[in-house]
Amino acid sequence: MSQPSLPSLRLDQTACADLEQAESLEWWLSNGHGGYAAGTVAGPLTRRYHGLLIAPLRPPLGRCLVLAKADATLTAGGREWPLFANRWAGGVVAPSDRIRVEAFALEGRVPVWRFAVGGMELEQRVWMEHGTDAVRIAWRLLRGGGGQTPRLRVALLANARDHHGVTGNRRCDPRIGAEGDRMVVEHPGWFTLVIRAQGGTLHAEPAWIEGFDLPLERERGLEDGDAHLRLGYADFHLSRRAWVGITAAVGEPPPGELRPSLARHQRRDRRLLSQAERAEPAFRQAADWVRQLVLAADAFLFHRPLSGSRSGASVIAGYPWFGDWGRDTMIALPGLTLATGRPAQARRILRTFAPWVRDGLLPNSFPGAGETPAFNSADAALWYIEAWRALTAAGGSGAALAQTYPVLEAIVRAYRDGTRFGIGMDPGDGLIRAGEPGLQLTWMDVKIGDRVVTPRMGKPVEINALWFNALVAMQRLASEVGANPRPYARLADQARAGYRRFLRSGGQGLLDVIDGPDGDDASLRPNQLLAVSLPASPLDSKAQAEVVAVCRRDLLTPFGLRTLATSHPDYRGQHLGTVAERDGAYHQGTVWGWLLGHFALAEYRVTGDADLALARLTPMATHLTQAGLGSLGEVFDGDPPHRPRGAPLQAWTVACTLEAWWRLSRSRFHAPSGAPSQGSIRPPGPKPSSNERGRRLRPCPRPDVSPGIEYP
Repeated sequence: MSQPSLPSLRLDQTACADLEQAESLEWWLSNGHGGYAAGTVAGPLTRRYHGLLIAPLRPPLGRCLVLAKADATLTAGGREWPLFANRWAGGVVAPSDRIRVEAFALEGRVPVWRFAVGGMELEQRVWMEHGTDAVRIAWRLLRGGGGQTPRLRVALLANARDHHGVTGNRRCDPRIGAEGDRMVVEHPGWFTLVIRAQGGTLHAEPAWIEGFDLPLERERGLEDGDAHLRLGYADFHLSRRAWVGITAAVGEPPPGELRPSLARHQRRDRRLLSQAERAEPAFRQAADWVRQLVLAADAFLFHRPLSGSRSGASVIAGYPWFGDWGRDTMIALPGLTLATGRPAQARRILRTFAPWVRDGLLPNSFPGAGETPAFNSADAALWYIEAWRALTAAGGSGAALAQTYPVLEAIVRAYRDGTRFGIGMDPGDGLIRAGEPGLQLTWMDVKIGDRVVTPRMGKPVEINALWFNALVAMQRLASEVGANPRPYARLADQARAGYRRFLRSGGQGLLDVIDGPDGDDASLRPNQLLAVSLPASPLDSKAQAEVVAVCRRDLLTPFGLRTLATSHPDYRGQHLGTVAERDGAYHQGTVWGWLLGHFALAEYRVTGDADLALARLTPMATHLTQAGLGSLGEVFDGDPPHRPRGAPLQAWTVACTLEAWWRLSRSRFHAPSGAPSQGSIRPPGPKPSSNERGRRLRPCPRPDVSPGIEYP
């Protein structure tokens, strides 16, 4: 089979020449173990997190900026053309606010700039070596030169600071040595940065450059100035015959020249696409924006070192400021791994998290070296069970399920009998209560000082949807390992009956929290949607339709669902301002992208119209060309035009969009000839063996109220 072509995202000269627009568009790369590179199409750094090499110097996620920029100036015929720009304190852009970028593209995930100056055209590319803390920046001449040999001088700007900070008075003072095509930047007792100039020479000329302005940090209410150490320069002669450029790495750079390195990077992206297509043929007919999401998913998966020499796997919740969190990892896991044909990676992630379960709870924040895990989450462990269900349904659990099953049993037992933070089952109605004063336990988990913005103490609607779903899943998982499923069936029956207490009269959906300190909370929020979108629903079809209708009417936007109805007095339509102001709006009207996939699946459940549900996802194709190019962001303003805010790349937004597309497309792709597009419920009977599942395409069931029904 031929290798699939790479998706391409292209910006024309009009977009590139507009400084404001080109500065707002960011490219991001990752290396598979926590490191990344990022910048803007226009060139200026606008975040403290922008840089060519941000490496986990204190694994697993103690990330530091080690190489900030490579500012290139083209020289020919006695003239100079800066191909870069910087934004300085006071808002000045220099050396020029005239952007010389003729065009920009993402080819797969590789950012590509084309410059047109002085009758010449040249190209610049940046990519990371997967699995290493290394980045490559390359240039080549495409056209022109007029019989002269154009030269490129590249100023190399470095640092040695935490990626969350800015450079203050405590600045690094490394030992810098350069000879020929090699520069060594040594931070004694810490790390060494090595730079190679391939096709050129390096020389040291250190100086601190101050006054870099960071407007996106100012917008976030944070310190907005920075400084970087200019190490020196790289000098190249350009030709149309070869790439020239630099390779920068923590430690010794990976071997090989630029062209084969780029080819390796592109082959890996093609393998990821092929892997998804082999696992799900619907991807062969997918639009480019969906195929781009397959590549975007890979950015969040990383190898996590464990104790001793062991190596695990996890999910970075978002770039640039998030680490790996239990809740985010489990919500994102099916979309990032199962939808993309990577069940072994899913299994590895689940096994990495299993030893960290304590008192039936999964860490909300997965610890770094020497850190203590935080368990303040009432839902992460329930999402963990759902992730195991999804993996098992995909046929990828193997012997790992039997090894981890006691952990899953312990989770249900702890929720039933009671555990930390007031989490436990009410024997009167079979529902889960959760919460203590001053704690944030659900995904609406913002705390400002001592104030929890949305405390939601009592019995939250989505926690109990997850509880019922987990109990139904445990029936299947128990049967898989030869255990008794009946205790879970009894608990599920009780929870289903108790869940009727969430129903509001007049077809107005569900209460958000019941039995809270101040009674029931009828705030119109999207949490109720999980009672319809999860595989097992405690609601009948009439109630499911009412929930979807209410969410569609009052919460749905093109990019996700508002976290609070606009009619509520606490509604906040913009996610802007200081940290406290933004945190106050985080779950009070701000739109969250991860909920769009859940809405599409819920709408499909009640309408059976896969085309309608898939159409809900298509606005995300537009978002791929906004903010974090080629990926999907965290949140959007609640008010139109719903500008993207928060982290420009968010795992569960990518994952839930991709998972919904995968499940909905499978329902159409595998439907028998003459059958409606929504597929059909699997008839009762023995479950096919794994070999039989591999040999034939079966009709994929429509999500239904029936306990234990599997998504396609």
